[in-house]
Amino acid sequence: MTKVKEHESIPVTKVQRATKFITTGAKIGGNYLKHYSKKLVNPELTKDQLHEDNATDIYKSLSQLKGSALKIAQMLSMDKNLLPTAYQNQFAMAQYSAPPLSYPLVVRTFEKYFKKRPNQIFDTFSQSARNAASMGQVHEATLNGKKLAVKIQYPGVGDSIKSDLAMVKPIALRMFNLNPTEYDEYIQEVQSRMMEEADYALELDRSMDLSVKCKDIDNLVFPVYYPEFSNDKILTMDWLEGKPLGEFLKLEKLTKTEANQIGQAMWDFYHFQIHQLKELHADPHPGNFIITDDRKLGIIDFGCVKVIPPDFYPQYFQLLEKDILQDRARLEKAFYELRFIYEDDSAKEKKFFIDIFTQLVELLGRPFRTKEFDFDDKAYFESIYFFGERLASMKELRESKKARGVKHAIYINRTYFGLYNLLHDLKAKINTSSWVPF
Repeated sequence: MTKVKEHESIPVTKVQRATKFITTGAKIGGNYLKHYSKKLVNPELTKDQLHEDNATDIYKSLSQLKGSALKIAQMLSMDKNLLPTAYQNQFAMAQYSAPPLSYPLVVRTFEKYFKKRPNQIFDTFSQSARNAASMGQVHEATLNGKKLAVKIQYPGVGDSIKSDLAMVKPIALRMFNLNPTEYDEYIQEVQSRMMEEADYALELDRSMDLSVKCKDIDNLVFPVYYPEFSNDKILTMDWLEGKPLGEFLKLEKLTKTEANQIGQAMWDFYHFQIHQLKELHADPHPGNFIITDDRKLGIIDFGCVKVIPPDFYPQYFQLLEKDILQDRARLEKAFYELRFIYEDDSAKEKKFFIDIFTQLVELLGRPFRTKEFDFDDKAYFESIYFFGERLASMKELRESKKARGVKHAIYINRTYFGLYNLLHDLKAKINTSSWVPF
C-alpha cells in the first residue's frame, strides 16, 4: 500500500486559510481558461479533463485545510446526482483516507490537553495515523493489553468552521450550479452540525448514550468509550477489529446471507433511532462503519447527530407512508408544511413543484411500499440518479428565490440517501417494515 504523504502543518488563521481558498480559485480559473483554449481548436472536446483537473486541485487544497472545508467535499461525494465522476472519486477520499497530520503535531495536541505525550499515557501509540478523515485522524494504541482507537481533532477545526463555509460558497456555487437561496439555508444547518461535530466532549456523551440505547439491535457492535482518556479534542474508544465498509467492499466479498444480515442491522439501527429515539446518527458514509471479522456491523462515529424536532417528525415521515400518494389533499398539505410550495407561488410554480416533489416522494418512499425491498435493484438506483440529474439541471429550482424545503429535512434526506447507497453497495435485501411504525 502506498504511504499517504503526511502534512507537517495546517493553515489555522483566517488569513492563511483565505489565501489557500484564493489560490484554489485562481487554479480553477486557469483550468477553465485552458479548457476553453483547447475547445477553440477542438469543438468536440468534453469537460472530462476540466472536471479531472478541478477535482484534483480542489481536493488537494481542501485536504490541506481539513476541517469543514474537507467535510463539505466528503458530503458532496455522497451525492452522486450532484457531482461529475471525477469529483466523486477525489472527494470520496475524504471519507477515511485523507492525508494525515504528522506525529509531532499529534504530540503537540496531547501536550496541550493532557500535559503529557501519548507514550506517557498509553503502553504503545502508533506514530502514523491508521485512518484520516475530514475533521480528525485515528491512531492505534494499547493499554493494559487492550487495543484502543484514539481520535485526534485537527488543530483549528472548530474555530474555522464559520469562516471556511463562507469562503467555500463561491467555489460551490460556481462548480456545482447550486441555488444560492437553498445553499444559504443548507449551510446554516451544516454549520450547526459541524460545530457539534467539532465538540468531542459532546460526541463522547452521545456515543455512550446512543450505543447503550441501540445495543440490543441484532448484529450491531459498538466500542466502549473511555472518558478518562478523552476531552474536547481527543476521543478514546475500543479498537474494533475489521475494515471500514468502503475498504472492505473493495477488497472482499460478502455472501448474500452476510450482506442481508449486515444491511438489515444498518436499516434497524437507523429506523430504531428515527422512530424510537427521535435522534439519529446522520453521517452514513462508508468510513463510519466497520465490517467486523465475524461479519457484524460496527458503529464507530457519533460526531454528527441530528435531533428530530417533535413538530417536524409527523410532517416529514408521513411522506413515507404507503398510501400518501393516493391522498392528494394530504400530500399537498404536507408540501406546504415542509415549504416545498408556498401560498404566494404562482399557479404555474405550484404545479411544477408539486409534480417534482411528488416524484421525489414516490422514489424515496418506494422501499416502504413493500414488506421487503432489494437494494440491489439497479433500475431503481438508475431512476434515482436520473431524477437527480434532472433536478440539478432544472432552471426553475436553481433560480427559485425561495428555499424549497425546511432546514431540518437536509440531514434526514442526506441520511436516507447515504443509507440507500450503502445498502445498494452491500446488495442487501431488507425487511423494510422493521422498526417502522406505519
